[in-house]
Amino acid sequence: MTRLPARPDVLGFFDPATHTVTYVVSDPATNAAIIIDPVLDYDPATARTSTASVERVLDVLAVRGLRLERILETHAHADHLTGADNIRTRTGAPIGIGDRIARVQKTFGALFDAVDVTSDGAVFDETYADGARFMLGSIPVEVLHTPGHTPACVSYRIGDAVFVGDTLFMPDFGTARCDFPGGDACALYRSIQRILGLPDDTRVFVGHDYLPEGRTEFHWETTVAAQKNDNIHIGGGCSESAFVALREARDATLKAPQLILPALQVNIRAGALPPSEASGKRFIKLPLNSV
Repeated sequence: MTRLPARPDVLGFFDPATHTVTYVVSDPATNAAIIIDPVLDYDPATARTSTASVERVLDVLAVRGLRLERILETHAHADHLTGADNIRTRTGAPIGIGDRIARVQKTFGALFDAVDVTSDGAVFDETYADGARFMLGSIPVEVLHTPGHTPACVSYRIGDAVFVGDTLFMPDFGTARCDFPGGDACALYRSIQRILGLPDDTRVFVGHDYLPEGRTEFHWETTVAAQKNDNIHIGGGCSESAFVALREARDATLKAPQLILPALQVNIRAGALPPSEASGKRFIKLPLNSV
C-alpha cells in the first residue's frame, strides 16, 4: 500500500504593500513550525522600517502554541525586505537559504560596497545544497534548487506541499521574471519542469500574487495539476524555446521593482540592516545609474 505524504498545516499572510505571501508551516502532530519568506515592513518615502508584519506572524505562533524551528528564505528577494533577522534575534531560530546565495552576495555586495558582507553565505545559519533534507517535526522537508529567477532560488517540498517562492505564480499570472543578474529563462523552464514532475495533487504555494484582469481576490495556493494545465506561460506542454521567447520578450517590458535597492542590500545580510556609520545612523545606499 502506498503511503500518502504527510500534510502540513499552512497559513499564508499576504502583505498588500509588496504582494508578498509569508507562510507559517507546521506539523499538526508535534506543533513544530517554520516561517517561509517573512516581511520587514519598509516605507520608501521615509526610509522607516516596521515590524508589524513580523508581529502578526509571531502572534499567531504564540496563540496556536507552535514551536518555531527554522526561518526559510526561497531566495534573496528584490521586492521586499526580509524580516528573517528580526525573527532570529527574537526567537533564536536559525535562518536557512539555498547554498548558491554566495553568488548573489558577491554580485550585490560589490554593487553596494558592502564590505561587511562576505560572499560565503555565513550570515545565514544554514545553507542548503540541492536535495538537502531535514525534518519539520514528523514531516520530511526536501530542498529543490530551482534557479532561473535568480541563480540561488530554492523551493521547499514539505510533505504534500511545495513552496516555490518566485518561480511560479498563480496559473492566471504565469511565471517569474528572469532579467535580474544571474537570471536565466532556460534555467527557469527546467526548474519549473522539475516542480511539474511532482504528483499532480501536490499543493503549490506561491511567493506573490497579483490581480490579472478579471480577478478581484488574491490567492496563493494552487496545485501541480493546475499549473501543468492552466499556467498562461508554461502550461499545456509549452516547449522550452516558446517559453524562453515569451519570457524574454515580457521581461524586456518590465521596470525594476520599487524596493530593489533597499531590499537587496538588506537581504544579502539575511535581513540585518546595514551597519551603523560613525554618527550612529544606518543608511540605505542608492548607487546611481546602476539598475
